[in-house]
Amino acid sequence: MNGRQLRARFRGVAVVAAGLLALTACGGGDGGDAGAKGEGEAAAARTVKHDAGTTEKVPDRPKRIVSVSVTMTGHLLALDAPVIASQATPPSVITDKQGFFTQWSDAAAKNSVKVAYQGFEPDVEKVLALKPDLIVGASSGAENAEKFYGKLSAVAPTLLYRHDDVSWQDLTARLGKDLGLEKRASEVVAAHDKRVGEVKAAITVPKQSAALVRDNQSAMTVFTPESAQGRLLTSLGFTVLEPPAGKGQTQGGRSDFAEFSQEKVADTAKDSSLLFVSHTPEEITAATARPVWKDLAAVEDKRVYDLGLDTFRLDYYSAGNLIDKIEKAFG
Repeated sequence: MNGRQLRARFRGVAVVAAGLLALTACGGGDGGDAGAKGEGEAAAARTVKHDAGTTEKVPDRPKRIVSVSVTMTGHLLALDAPVIASQATPPSVITDKQGFFTQWSDAAAKNSVKVAYQGFEPDVEKVLALKPDLIVGASSGAENAEKFYGKLSAVAPTLLYRHDDVSWQDLTARLGKDLGLEKRASEVVAAHDKRVGEVKAAITVPKQSAALVRDNQSAMTVFTPESAQGRLLTSLGFTVLEPPAGKGQTQGGRSDFAEFSQEKVADTAKDSSLLFVSHTPEEITAATARPVWKDLAAVEDKRVYDLGLDTFRLDYYSAGNLIDKIEKAFG
């Protein structure tokens, strides 16, 4: 074969290759449509407005999410988001031995989620080593990462969300929209709503209002009707007690609960049933034995209820556990 014939053959091969590439791009060939679409979605990006700013180049289908908020991790796992690692807290009665919240620690293990770092301040170097294509965190609570937003954004596109002033359902829907997981978000919320309807029809709620409280020894935290816990109880048919009049002490600008003196809360609660958030049974017994509480009607009538250790931060998993507790107590 002479040089002219070789050049002609190479030109022919190039034309065929170009044609195949064009067919692939257009979805030609067996299974080519699904494969090409998946690659296109992975390469696509969007601009997302979140609670710490606006982030560009957020992947439509992220593959390696690192959560810098142990609170947000539960929401992400419920969405089947590809979380590869998460911030962890120091181990306690509400976590497993790694520092992952017990309500979703099994889901984390099933999905092989690693501990990114332990502590409330992001360890940017450890996050970098995980090579995320997206970082998700909180802009409220103890793990508020806003002051680290610039450093985290230099590693990967970063999205930060408040979780204190919204229901977990609204936060789930927002995450679903921002991460391209709208269908899964709708399924998660629908499953929860179905469960709420079933339990609401099966329980008898007390005629008295429900005081959602957390004992802090010298003071008492009261959750508002607009808190995630308050909204869930309201959806089940309870009337949630408003916090005492006046301004209580808040943490980090949170609007879902405030702290007041024991005496002020007891005076406001009066005949309300007492529903304790995130306590051991022993702690509840000790709290209601104090002089300021022991003579309240709720204590005398045994209208004191344990909502479970995992109810301080509600996500799909802990909300389900809370509903189970309500069904058992009032069914």
